[in-house]
Amino acid sequence: MMFDAKDRYTIAAQEDRSAPRTRIAIPAQLRASGGRSFHTVVQDLSLSGFCANSVSRLHPGTVCWLTLPGLGSLQGQVIWWENSLTGCAFDQMLSPIVHDNLLLRFRGPGY
Repeated sequence: MMFDAKDRYTIAAQEDRSAPRTRIAIPAQLRASGGRSFHTVVQDLSLSGFCANSVSRLHPGTVCWLTLPGLGSLQGQVIWWENSLTGCAFDQMLSPIVHDNLLLRFRGPGY
């Protein structure tokens, strides 16, 4: 059975849900489709997604872009929003090298 790239990503992202997300505090910019970008703090990060502050409600399914320090914008999709936090899935999984580099740069004491 052959899977296209999107199907392979969907399967991998679901499998990654069992991997621990790393608590972190990364200053970033987040922009929802049709909206203006705003400052946020990424609260946790994994290869397949992130959780960040979002005072404004973001609706599940909304396309968004996350800009992390030193990186271009990463496209994703809002999965949930609750109590000023949003959880999003990246459209393309984050490179393990980029992920580990971000953890080294931004994970502080107590994380």
